[in-house]
Amino acid sequence: MPTINRRQFGALAGAGAVAACAPMDTSAQASGSLVENTVTFAAPGGTFDGVFIHPASGSHPAVILWPDIAGLRPAKVQMGGRLAEAGYAVLVANPYYRSVAGQQFEDFDDWRNNDGWNKVTPWREKNTPEAVQETARAVVAWLDAQDAVDSSRGIGNQGYCMTGSWTIFTAAAVPSRVKAAGSFHGGGLVGDGPMAPVNLLDDMADDAAAIIAIARDDDAQAPDAKVALRAAAEEAEADIDVEVYDGDHGWTVLDSPVYAQAEAERAWSELLEMYSETL
Repeated sequence: MPTINRRQFGALAGAGAVAACAPMDTSAQASGSLVENTVTFAAPGGTFDGVFIHPASGSHPAVILWPDIAGLRPAKVQMGGRLAEAGYAVLVANPYYRSVAGQQFEDFDDWRNNDGWNKVTPWREKNTPEAVQETARAVVAWLDAQDAVDSSRGIGNQGYCMTGSWTIFTAAAVPSRVKAAGSFHGGGLVGDGPMAPVNLLDDMADDAAAIIAIARDDDAQAPDAKVALRAAAEEAEADIDVEVYDGDHGWTVLDSPVYAQAEAERAWSELLEMYSETL
């Protein structure tokens, strides 16, 4: 399976930063060795929509990319394209499909400067842990029906900020299919309730793996979270790597004001390694 080295990632990251400034073209298109198109299908609570990107030929392991709080937008599609270049069939999801369709913000600055928090709050409230798991089951079923997806291979999923927790919800919801979870500067991972991700690690498949990448400022605010996650992973006998990165909350996202390329590249390399070993 082809991979992206650090130099290629850096070049693509630069291209992504430029792409993030332009409107997202959701029409079906082919670019070089990739096919990219907008997809919709019935899902609990509404009509799911997202952007499906995959190599132009063959079938490949599937990956679900759950965007952060600013939702489906060019920067996230660019990140999905980089992953597809590495040999994966990637569905970049609209996390707010239960409330709105498609792109709502041009980039993270648009979200930040135009009352994004208040706009998305009612949309977020519909995404309870149980609702996310319902969505995950529908998404996995759709992916497994696509010609571009090799359904004999496991599915990966990755999430950022508010959707970092979704990666664990998803792996726990469909353990027979979802074999990898990458949570980057995720929120809400630790809690006492039965649906807190820290308490769902033993619901993941025995052969699943996860990366829980914590931002340094999040760790400074809640230093016990990593301890609880590591303890839960050990108790579940799960292959889960919990690490604090030298970047602030949002450091992996191309259009984030705190994007830190060196640590983003390292996180990306770790993600690709996990996918290559588990999917």
